[in-house]
Amino acid sequence: MIKSKKVLALLSIGLFAFMSTLDGSIVNIALPTISRELGVGMQEVTWTVTVYLVVISGLLLLFGRLGDLMGKTTIFRYGTLIFTVGSLLAGFNFGLSFLIVARIVQAIGAAMTMSNSFGITSMISTPSTRARSMSIIAMFVSLGLISGPAVGGVLLQFLPWSYIFWLNVPIGIIAAAVGHSVLPRETQSTHIKEVDIIGASQLFLLIVVLFLSLNSLQSLGYASTLTWLGLFITVMLFIWFIMTERRVKHPLLALAIFKNKLFNISVISSLLVFTSSACNNILMPFYLQNYRHFTAGFSGLLLMSIPAAMFIFAPISGVLSDKLNKEVITIVGLTGLVISQFGYIVFHAESTFIWLIGTFILNGAAAGLFQSPNNALVMENVTHQYFGIAGSLNALARNMGFVLGTVLATTLLFISMSTQLNRHVTDYVPQHPEVFLNGMHFAFYVSLGLILVAWCLVAYRLWRNSGHIAK
Repeated sequence: MIKSKKVLALLSIGLFAFMSTLDGSIVNIALPTISRELGVGMQEVTWTVTVYLVVISGLLLLFGRLGDLMGKTTIFRYGTLIFTVGSLLAGFNFGLSFLIVARIVQAIGAAMTMSNSFGITSMISTPSTRARSMSIIAMFVSLGLISGPAVGGVLLQFLPWSYIFWLNVPIGIIAAAVGHSVLPRETQSTHIKEVDIIGASQLFLLIVVLFLSLNSLQSLGYASTLTWLGLFITVMLFIWFIMTERRVKHPLLALAIFKNKLFNISVISSLLVFTSSACNNILMPFYLQNYRHFTAGFSGLLLMSIPAAMFIFAPISGVLSDKLNKEVITIVGLTGLVISQFGYIVFHAESTFIWLIGTFILNGAAAGLFQSPNNALVMENVTHQYFGIAGSLNALARNMGFVLGTVLATTLLFISMSTQLNRHVTDYVPQHPEVFLNGMHFAFYVSLGLILVAWCLVAYRLWRNSGHIAK
């Protein structure tokens, strides 16, 4: 592919990565407004976010497999159109039920694009430029994270909440038009009948039960019988799914892909890093606004330094990774994340502005250094025929990391606070700020443990690729 077409193709992919992250952050900000104007409670309106995450996670592997069978570009293009139509529908104020259906349409389109974006990026890049290409996608994701709060605040101040969805429509049309002319064309080599519908249904059911169980863990606590019953059913569904995939002729998830230890390490490391990142996303607003009594606006500005640093360091990481050793860059990034976790652990009532912003910038820079080369390594450790499923697994690891991290952070925080106060706690307790600080530190110790596990895995990957062990 000539250079100009490659740039436009990456632009098309990046725009949809930008929209998905922008959409998520804007919707979270708009939930109180939507709740008020639709006349429903906050608990009900949060289903517009939950349903979106569940549908995306449940369909990622299916569309990754369809990308391998029908062509990754084909699935991506259909996804761009469906996501844009869903965004248009979501803006019509026809009640909560209609909004949830529109969010499902959006999620289907998002799953189609997310599951094949890594595969297409790998197709249009040579091994020597793959990390750089991945870094461009990471930049768009960071830009969406940065822009979301600001763009959402401006739109909600001057326009109805519908425009937070309608903003996607012109961007989606432009991205789809550009993608139609520059994305690589593939020849369909197999038949749609080879899709494992039974496995796809089992996986979707597994994801739904897992989400409901984790939601129960947050709302009812770890001592709830319903929570443990849901987690038990999740395990049984997972075993059933694996048994099905081992038996069917054309499985949804080719288990042979997991025979490559380097691929497994890359995906697991991504899951651990995103789980840790979600812990930070949940705990820091509590710390800044409730514990330190900063305004929401000032807290938002401070936290924007994390994606801003990612935006700057992701392309630097991509260039370095293509010229140097990708494994070395990932371990440098993880080392930065380890140091940043220690920074969070020592936050206290009088931590200086320099200490706060320095920790946030280090966190974002380290994450930017890690993600681009690790994404490239995920794709380099599989053959071309598995690009779709490998990319969708990587996207699923990212989604599940955010979900697991959210549950982990809140569960650890409230378990610690409940233990200290000898009563069940599910919210910040203004009368005992020190109880929150201790609980936050406890959660960050566990988050540090996750990053250390990822560090050890990546160190082993570096050692293995250095020739000490035969692949």
